[in-house]
Amino acid sequence: MGLGLRPAARGVLLLLLCATAAAAAGDAHGEHRTDYDREALLGGQEEVDEYVKLTPEEQHKRLKSIIKKIDLDSDGFLTESELSSWIQMSFKHYAMQEAKQQFVEYDKNSDGSVSWDEYNIQMYDRVIDFDENTALDDAEEESFRQLHLKDKKRFEKANQDSDPGLNLEEFIAFEHPEEVEYMKEFVIQEALEEHDKNGDGFVSLEEFLGDYRRDPAASEDPEWILVEKDRFLNDYDKDADGRLDPQELLSWVVPNNQGIAQEEALHLIDEMDLDSDRKLSEAEILENQDLFLTSEATDYGRQLHDEYFYHDEL
Repeated sequence: MGLGLRPAARGVLLLLLCATAAAAAGDAHGEHRTDYDREALLGGQEEVDEYVKLTPEEQHKRLKSIIKKIDLDSDGFLTESELSSWIQMSFKHYAMQEAKQQFVEYDKNSDGSVSWDEYNIQMYDRVIDFDENTALDDAEEESFRQLHLKDKKRFEKANQDSDPGLNLEEFIAFEHPEEVEYMKEFVIQEALEEHDKNGDGFVSLEEFLGDYRRDPAASEDPEWILVEKDRFLNDYDKDADGRLDPQELLSWVVPNNQGIAQEEALHLIDEMDLDSDRKLSEAEILENQDLFLTSEATDYGRQLHDEYFYHDEL
């Protein structure tokens, strides 16, 4: 996925950095970047090559089956809404599959539960225990201590029963708190602790921008700051009161899969809609099959190798 971290470590940083990652999906002018899509969502070169090994006939058959499943109202056309819903479903499916695979890897003694010690051993090859009340002198070590303590708090919040470890459902909540309703309040509070410096329960533009201070010698802010300010004002601050309330904050810190899916659906229609009716027929998709197979709509062809998607009964 490009961060060079194990999946659970990516989960921690995702809550801190997802706004930056979402911005990377398009440039400063909002243009679609297929190169980023492939790097971020493919999951490895193995998947790139895998669907190519299918015969053209089998590719064609499985692709038609997927098209049929995307077409929820069975009218023979794929709308923006249908494409967006399918892509969001695909995102969630693969996130859950990944979490299930991780659960087996983390559950060292195969007892059906992942303990905090097992999590540490999988992540760091040893059990790490920091004092919550003692800061470290080294800045890098202190930064890691803070991330580790946040991990531990999220682990404890995901645990809903008396068992000290996490079962599969709880582990999914730990890895993907944005997908689980009972974790959303925790996600909001964690973000407030990180960004709400004056403790008023909101995140101002200044707090949103973090430690940035304009260079006194500069006549204007750098481009990246202008982009961030625009996102704060136009994407997140829905009521235009100059600050993010908890619900607005959630739209910032939680990955916006809906927005990404809608963007990709629009991109596909823009590129493949030959008769300008703002929807895609099977013929239009098959005419431009390569584009469809290198998009999030098929997870870059991976769906053609996953019976969950191409099998007659989803």
